[in-house]
Amino acid sequence: MIVLASAVFGALLGILTARKNGGNKKDMAQYAAGFGIAMTVVGVVITIVVARTVS
Repeated sequence: MIVLASAVFGALLGILTARKNGGNKKDMAQYAAGFGIAMTVVGVVITIVVARTVS
């Protein structure tokens, strides 16, 4: 669940960043993909840390 939430948050953050920089739809898609992938990796790391800490 953390991974999915972080991926969606990253995609939205990427879209907002591209829009702020004056990008077109292709720029927004590229930023969304890049930020989404990066935040997914962060979400995976957080999930692993939480799983190891709780167990």
